[in-house]
Amino acid sequence: MCTGFFVVLNEFERAVVFRFGKVSGGPRGPGIIRIIPCIDKVTKIDMRTFSFDVDPQEILTRDSVTVTVDAVVFYRVKDPIKAVVEVANYRESTQLLAATTLRNVLGTRDLSQLLSDREAISSSMRTGLDQATDPWGVEVERVEIKDVSLPEQLQRAMAAEAEATREAKAKIITAEGEIKASKALKEASNILMDNPMALQLRYLQALNSVSAEKNSTIIFPFPMDFLKAFMGGGARQF
Repeated sequence: MCTGFFVVLNEFERAVVFRFGKVSGGPRGPGIIRIIPCIDKVTKIDMRTFSFDVDPQEILTRDSVTVTVDAVVFYRVKDPIKAVVEVANYRESTQLLAATTLRNVLGTRDLSQLLSDREAISSSMRTGLDQATDPWGVEVERVEIKDVSLPEQLQRAMAAEAEATREAKAKIITAEGEIKASKALKEASNILMDNPMALQLRYLQALNSVSAEKNSTIIFPFPMDFLKAFMGGGARQF
Protein backbone atom coordinates (compact mmCIF):
# COMPACT_ATOMS: atom_id res chain seq x y z
CA MET A 1 0.00 0.00 0.00
CA CYS A 2 1.39 3.36 -1.02
CA THR A 3 1.78 6.13 1.54
CA GLY A 4 1.54 9.91 1.14
CA PHE A 5 4.21 12.30 -0.06
CA PHE A 6 5.10 13.56 3.44
CA VAL A 7 5.85 11.98 6.81
CA VAL A 8 5.82 13.92 10.07
CA LEU A 9 8.44 13.00 12.68
CA ASN A 10 8.40 14.05 16.32
CA GLU A 11 11.36 15.76 17.97
CA PHE A 12 12.59 12.46 19.44
CA GLU A 13 12.18 10.47 16.21
CA ARG A 14 14.44 9.88 13.24
CA ALA A 15 13.59 8.14 9.95
CA VAL A 16 15.67 5.72 7.92
CA VAL A 17 14.46 5.75 4.31
CA PHE A 18 15.01 2.76 2.02
CA ARG A 19 14.75 3.36 -1.73
CA PHE A 20 14.73 0.27 -3.90
CA GLY A 21 16.10 -1.66 -0.92
CA LYS A 22 19.01 0.69 -0.23
CA VAL A 23 19.40 3.33 2.46
CA SER A 24 18.69 6.72 0.93
CA GLY A 25 20.88 9.33 2.61
CA GLY A 26 21.36 9.72 6.34
CA PRO A 27 18.78 9.73 9.13
CA ARG A 28 16.01 12.21 8.52
CA GLY A 29 13.95 14.34 10.85
CA PRO A 30 12.56 15.66 13.01
CA GLY A 31 9.73 17.52 11.30
CA ILE A 32 8.29 16.91 7.85
CA ILE A 33 10.20 14.75 5.42
CA ARG A 34 9.32 14.10 1.78
CA ILE A 35 9.21 10.59 0.36
CA ILE A 36 8.28 8.98 -2.94
CA PRO A 37 5.14 6.88 -2.56
CA CYS A 38 5.38 3.17 -3.45
CA ILE A 39 9.16 3.47 -3.81
CA ASP A 40 10.45 4.66 -0.43
CA LYS A 41 10.05 2.61 2.73
CA VAL A 42 10.30 4.55 6.00
CA THR A 43 11.41 3.06 9.34
CA LYS A 44 11.03 5.29 12.38
CA ILE A 45 13.49 5.08 15.28
CA ASP A 46 12.80 6.47 18.75
CA MET A 47 15.92 8.27 20.04
CA ARG A 48 14.81 8.54 23.67
CA THR A 49 16.39 6.62 26.54
CA PHE A 50 14.70 3.32 27.32
CA SER A 51 15.10 0.92 30.23
CA PHE A 52 14.38 -2.73 30.87
CA ASP A 53 14.72 -5.14 33.76
CA VAL A 54 17.11 -8.02 33.41
CA ASP A 55 15.31 -11.17 34.56
CA PRO A 56 16.70 -12.63 37.80
CA GLN A 57 19.73 -14.75 36.99
CA GLU A 58 21.11 -17.60 39.10
CA ILE A 59 24.85 -17.01 39.15
CA LEU A 60 27.73 -19.02 40.59
CA THR A 61 30.30 -16.61 42.02
CA ARG A 62 34.03 -17.20 41.90
CA ASP A 63 34.01 -18.60 45.45
CA SER A 64 31.30 -21.15 44.49
CA VAL A 65 28.25 -19.44 46.03
CA THR A 66 24.96 -19.50 44.13
CA VAL A 67 23.11 -16.17 44.22
CA THR A 68 20.16 -14.69 42.34
CA VAL A 69 20.79 -11.25 40.86
CA ASP A 70 18.64 -8.89 38.82
CA ALA A 71 19.51 -5.55 37.25
CA VAL A 72 18.11 -2.66 35.22
CA VAL A 73 19.68 -1.30 32.02
CA PHE A 74 19.24 2.16 30.46
CA TYR A 75 20.08 2.55 26.77
CA ARG A 76 19.33 4.64 23.69
CA VAL A 77 19.90 4.56 19.94
CA LYS A 78 22.76 6.78 18.85
CA ASP A 79 22.96 5.65 15.19
CA PRO A 80 19.52 4.99 13.63
CA ILE A 81 20.93 3.48 10.42
CA LYS A 82 22.99 0.85 12.29
CA ALA A 83 20.04 0.07 14.56
CA VAL A 84 17.96 -0.78 11.48
CA VAL A 85 20.55 -2.34 9.17
CA GLU A 86 22.99 -4.17 11.46
CA VAL A 87 20.56 -6.03 13.74
CA ALA A 88 17.07 -7.43 13.24
CA ASN A 89 15.70 -6.25 16.60
CA TYR A 90 18.07 -4.06 18.59
CA ARG A 91 15.84 -3.97 21.68
CA GLU A 92 15.48 -7.73 22.05
CA SER A 93 19.15 -8.28 21.23
CA THR A 94 20.25 -5.76 23.87
CA GLN A 95 18.09 -7.45 26.51
CA LEU A 96 19.46 -10.92 25.74
CA LEU A 97 23.01 -9.62 25.73
CA ALA A 98 22.49 -7.89 29.08
CA ALA A 99 21.48 -11.19 30.75
CA THR A 100 24.55 -12.93 29.34
CA THR A 101 26.88 -10.10 30.35
CA LEU A 102 25.45 -10.07 33.88
CA ARG A 103 26.29 -13.74 34.35
CA ASN A 104 29.76 -13.36 32.85
CA VAL A 105 30.73 -10.33 34.94
CA LEU A 106 29.40 -11.61 38.26
CA GLY A 107 30.94 -15.03 37.70
CA THR A 108 34.38 -13.43 38.05
CA ARG A 109 33.59 -11.84 41.43
CA ASP A 110 33.60 -13.18 44.97
CA LEU A 111 30.47 -12.94 47.11
CA SER A 112 32.05 -10.25 49.29
CA GLN A 113 32.80 -8.13 46.22
CA LEU A 114 29.28 -8.62 44.93
CA LEU A 115 27.77 -7.38 48.19
CA SER A 116 30.14 -4.48 48.85
CA ASP A 117 31.24 -3.18 45.43
CA ARG A 118 28.11 -2.95 43.31
CA GLU A 119 29.17 0.34 41.74
CA ALA A 120 32.32 -1.16 40.22
CA ILE A 121 30.37 -4.20 39.00
CA SER A 122 27.72 -1.99 37.41
CA SER A 123 30.41 0.09 35.70
CA SER A 124 32.14 -3.03 34.37
CA MET A 125 28.88 -4.41 33.07
CA ARG A 126 27.97 -1.10 31.39
CA THR A 127 31.35 -0.97 29.65
CA GLY A 128 31.03 -4.53 28.36
CA LEU A 129 27.48 -4.01 27.13
CA ASP A 130 28.31 -0.70 25.46
CA GLN A 131 31.21 -2.22 23.53
CA ALA A 132 29.05 -5.15 22.39
CA THR A 133 26.11 -3.00 21.28
CA ASP A 134 28.18 -0.29 19.59
CA PRO A 135 28.06 -2.07 16.17
CA TRP A 136 24.26 -1.98 16.48
CA GLY A 137 24.21 1.79 16.98
CA VAL A 138 23.04 1.38 20.58
CA GLU A 139 24.61 3.19 23.54
CA VAL A 140 24.23 1.73 27.05
CA GLU A 141 24.05 4.68 29.41
CA ARG A 142 23.70 3.02 32.80
CA VAL A 143 23.45 -0.36 34.49
CA GLU A 144 22.27 -0.82 38.07
CA ILE A 145 22.28 -3.99 40.20
CA LYS A 146 18.83 -4.04 41.79
CA ASP A 147 18.91 -6.96 44.18
CA VAL A 148 21.15 -9.80 45.31
CA SER A 149 19.31 -12.74 46.88
CA LEU A 150 21.28 -15.20 48.98
CA PRO A 151 20.22 -18.72 49.99
CA GLU A 152 18.46 -18.75 53.37
CA GLN A 153 21.06 -21.06 54.91
CA LEU A 154 23.84 -18.73 53.84
CA GLN A 155 21.99 -15.74 55.29
CA ARG A 156 21.78 -17.44 58.68
CA ALA A 157 25.46 -18.35 58.57
CA MET A 158 26.47 -14.77 57.69
CA ALA A 159 24.26 -13.38 60.47
CA ALA A 160 25.85 -15.74 63.01
CA GLU A 161 29.32 -14.78 61.80
CA ALA A 162 28.53 -11.06 62.08
CA GLU A 163 27.13 -11.54 65.60
CA ALA A 164 30.24 -13.46 66.68
CA THR A 165 32.45 -10.71 65.26
CA ARG A 166 30.52 -8.02 67.15
CA GLU A 167 30.76 -9.98 70.41
CA ALA A 168 34.51 -10.47 69.95
CA LYS A 169 35.01 -6.75 69.34
CA ALA A 170 32.90 -5.91 72.42
CA LYS A 171 35.02 -8.21 74.60
CA ILE A 172 38.23 -6.68 73.29
CA ILE A 173 36.95 -3.16 74.00
CA THR A 174 35.88 -4.20 77.53
CA ALA A 175 39.26 -5.81 78.22
CA GLU A 176 41.11 -2.72 76.99
CA GLY A 177 38.93 -0.55 79.25
CA GLU A 178 39.69 -2.75 82.27
CA ILE A 179 43.41 -2.58 81.55
CA LYS A 180 43.33 1.22 81.37
CA ALA A 181 41.23 1.41 84.55
CA SER A 182 43.61 -0.88 86.46
CA LYS A 183 46.59 1.21 85.40
CA ALA A 184 44.82 4.36 86.55
CA LEU A 185 43.95 2.74 89.92
CA LYS A 186 47.54 1.63 90.37
CA GLU A 187 48.81 5.14 89.74
CA ALA A 188 46.22 6.58 92.15
CA SER A 189 47.14 4.06 94.88
CA ASN A 190 50.83 4.93 94.53
CA ILE A 191 50.03 8.61 94.96
CA LEU A 192 47.86 7.97 98.03
CA MET A 193 50.46 5.71 99.63
CA ASP A 194 53.06 8.47 99.29
CA ASN A 195 50.67 11.00 100.87
CA PRO A 196 48.77 9.61 103.94
CA MET A 197 46.88 12.87 104.34
CA ALA A 198 45.40 12.50 100.84
CA LEU A 199 44.37 8.95 101.70
CA GLN A 200 42.45 10.09 104.80
CA LEU A 201 40.73 12.88 102.85
CA ARG A 202 39.71 10.38 100.16
CA TYR A 203 38.30 8.15 102.91
CA LEU A 204 36.21 11.01 104.31
CA GLN A 205 35.01 11.94 100.83
CA ALA A 206 33.76 8.39 100.25
CA LEU A 207 31.87 8.43 103.56
CA ASN A 208 30.35 11.77 102.69
CA SER A 209 29.09 10.37 99.37
CA VAL A 210 27.51 7.39 101.13
CA SER A 211 25.76 9.57 103.70
CA ALA A 212 24.45 11.90 100.97
CA GLU A 213 22.75 9.07 99.11
CA LYS A 214 21.06 7.53 102.17
CA ASN A 215 19.88 9.53 105.17
CA SER A 216 21.48 7.46 107.92
CA THR A 217 24.01 7.68 110.72
CA ILE A 218 27.41 6.13 110.09
CA ILE A 219 29.74 5.28 113.00
CA PHE A 220 33.34 4.65 112.03
CA PRO A 221 36.66 4.56 113.90
CA PHE A 222 38.57 7.80 113.69
CA PRO A 223 42.12 7.08 112.47
CA MET A 224 44.85 8.36 114.77
CA ASP A 225 47.12 9.01 111.81
CA PHE A 226 44.75 11.74 110.74
CA LEU A 227 45.41 13.65 114.04
CA LYS A 228 49.13 13.17 113.75
CA ALA A 229 49.08 15.12 110.52
CA PHE A 230 47.73 18.14 112.43
CA MET A 231 49.33 17.73 115.87
CA GLY A 232 52.81 16.75 114.83
CA GLY A 233 55.08 14.21 116.49
CA GLY A 234 54.07 15.18 120.13
CA ALA A 235 50.49 13.93 119.83
CA ARG A 236 49.16 12.11 122.89
CA GLN A 237 48.80 8.39 122.52
CA PHE A 238 45.41 6.95 123.48
